Amino acid sequence: MKIIGIDPGTNILGYCILEIKDKKPKIIKSGVLKMNKEKNPYEKLRLILETTTKLIEENKPEVLSIEAPFYSKNIQSMHKLGRAQGVAIAVAISQGLDIYEYSPREIKQSVTGNGNASKNQIAAMVKSILNLSEMPETFDETDAIAVALCHFYRQNRIAQKKSYSSW
Repeated sequence: MKIIGIDPGTNILGYCILEIKDKKPKIIKSGVLKMNKEKNPYEKLRLILETTTKLIEENKPEVLSIEAPFYSKNIQSMHKLGRAQGVAIAVAISQGLDIYEYSPREIKQSVTGNGNASKNQIAAMVKSILNLSEMPETFDETDAIAVALCHFYRQNRIAQKKSYSSW
């Protein structure tokens, strides 16, 4: 199984393609889409659409795991983030992927065991879990990896519960 994990953003979008083989996760590809220099908000959405489409077409994941927008006092920021997330979800729908959305707290809890973990703690755990030789470039990238790992761990727990209930 392959999972595309996305940490949505309108300035920087993190992404990860995580492959599961023999119940072990492995990064196929990860990185960031930097859009900070682009001023036109609709151009940013076009870039998200094109990048997400290309990632899905090239890597053939079955699942999109995406971070849900978090509550913010700045409604404009939340609105922009929701648009970025919506574009990525629309691409996944059009490509027939299953879609799972996780809150920031769920992702942190799943990867670090602490729903209030810092970005540094998440990055350190991602590096440790996947035995990476070096830390990914940005927290947006490690967050996208964490989103994909969160889905992997959640699905494993569901599968384990189903097997235990059949005893």
